[in-house]
Amino acid sequence: MDDWKRCMEFHGHGCPGLAIGYRAALLAAKELGIGRSEDEEIVCVSENTACGVDSIQVILACTAGKGNLIFRKVGKHAYSFFDRRTGRSVRIVAKPFDRSGRTRDEIMDWILSASDREILIVKSPSYGMPEEAEILESIVCESCGESASEDMVRIRKGRRLCLDCTDSQRL
Repeated sequence: MDDWKRCMEFHGHGCPGLAIGYRAALLAAKELGIGRSEDEEIVCVSENTACGVDSIQVILACTAGKGNLIFRKVGKHAYSFFDRRTGRSVRIVAKPFDRSGRTRDEIMDWILSASDREILIVKSPSYGMPEEAEILESIVCESCGESASEDMVRIRKGRRLCLDCTDSQRL
């Protein structure tokens, strides 16, 4: 199965946003000389939580669970990629384009067939390499009994509480 079909299968359908992420991931791989990330050696900082992120997960194996997919939600179709092994990085930004008069499928097909230069801009990230994912302890909430990551537990009146119980204590 080719990569685009795998992206559509993972996402559930093809769409322009998925196509932008697909093309961004392929261009990042070419620019940095990288492939799929086995652990955290490749990091993606996505500036959105839109459809394109699913393509990046499929193509480069950057995932939130591994800690090598980080969201910087500013609403841009832009993705910064970092290679921890070489220290190299690249920021891929989708160019604005006129959508008028074209169907969603026509836009998607155009994104998939256009040259990199027509749809994407290659820049340098404005920030450095993100820190490696931190493995945190799980703490049992003394109110609900559920485990929560230690950075999401608060001490209230001497009790360790998850954020849900901390918020409910304020009501």
